Amino acid sequence: MFSRVFLKDGEEGEVQQGFPWIFDNEISHVKYEEKSGVKQASLADCAVKDGELVEVFANAGGFLGTGVINRKSKISVRIIGKEHADRIAQDPQAYYTKKIQNAYDLRKLYYDRKDSYRLVYAEADFIPGLIVERYCDINKNIYLVVQFLSLSAEVFRKEILQALKAIVRPYGIYERDDAGVREKEGLEERSCWIGEAREEKIIIRENDVLLEVDIARGQKTGYFLDQKFNRRQAAALSSGKKVLDACSHTGAFGLNCFKGGAKDVTCVDLSPEAVTMIEKNIELNGAGKKVRAVCADIFDKLKEYEASGEKFDLIILDPPAFTKSAKNIQKAYGGYKEINLRAMRLLTENGILITCSCSYFFDAEHFYGMIMKAAEDSKKRVQILAKYGAGPDHPVLAGYPKSEYLKCAVCRVV
Repeated sequence: MFSRVFLKDGEEGEVQQGFPWIFDNEISHVKYEEKSGVKQASLADCAVKDGELVEVFANAGGFLGTGVINRKSKISVRIIGKEHADRIAQDPQAYYTKKIQNAYDLRKLYYDRKDSYRLVYAEADFIPGLIVERYCDINKNIYLVVQFLSLSAEVFRKEILQALKAIVRPYGIYERDDAGVREKEGLEERSCWIGEAREEKIIIRENDVLLEVDIARGQKTGYFLDQKFNRRQAAALSSGKKVLDACSHTGAFGLNCFKGGAKDVTCVDLSPEAVTMIEKNIELNGAGKKVRAVCADIFDKLKEYEASGEKFDLIILDPPAFTKSAKNIQKAYGGYKEINLRAMRLLTENGILITCSCSYFFDAEHFYGMIMKAAEDSKKRVQILAKYGAGPDHPVLAGYPKSEYLKCAVCRVV
């Protein structure tokens, strides 16, 4: 008998809709088996070991799914499937091979072998806590960067890696488990090659742009793949334009605009390491005559451009998340509004603003409301021409709103 986690009365609604997390304060009690028979206890007092499969039930007794328990985390159970636990435990290798294959088959609808994309997007691909990026370098070698960010993924590490090797046949696998969230799961951080060591800096091609990716030391998993199609849209709007790529990171937006025929591109980033990478990417694309990298705080730089009367035809704002929690939304609102307001003032007549937010907590209502207020305070009118999100390698799981985080608005400022 597998241990059974029973929710408090009325807590089953979100789980039935597809939400895959069970928080500690939502649990009524746990039933588990000992030598003396079946016991019932609170979550804190039960004898179930962290990492075990458990079955989750509504308070009235309806089965909701199977998950992995972890009492070290506020998310006490992560649902990994709607099947009963015995079916998963019978052949976990086959179970996870099917999940990885399904994720791989989905991406093949939109990407081909030479593309780089997110292969597994955690809960949205029904493997909570697992991120897998698939990079194809210019020599057609396939690299995987993996993150096991939850205990529910870590306990099936062997099965997941075996499935990835069999399905993808990667040239190299690098583990980037240097994220602080592992500590909250009771897991140690680590960053290393799995198997044979390969090159840590590789060159990929995105929308015909060459980009260096540091898979060992770059932000998060080395590169932000979620904006690929949005960068293509920016390129389509850039012909003959003077472009500002703010919070540039790798120069990807700016270099896509260069490939789209922009006459002049300035890439700004606060990080000296990012600027060095932008300069390398400018060189890789032979873009030195039209693209430049500037190391500066974007808030200060926008003020400087406004004071000097500088103007741009197209501005891209793709800042890091200004908030990673709900309690800081108002502070984030002020930051987003300031850079958008100043960007609007720097645009030529009927200029294009492509503005983004990658914070889930700064949701679409806040984001588009911020655009409206920034326009009002800058004495401009804004026409929103298109609304985009992450690419199809970042599917949105119905019932799990956290999987929809990226907002990208294409605006004409008049």
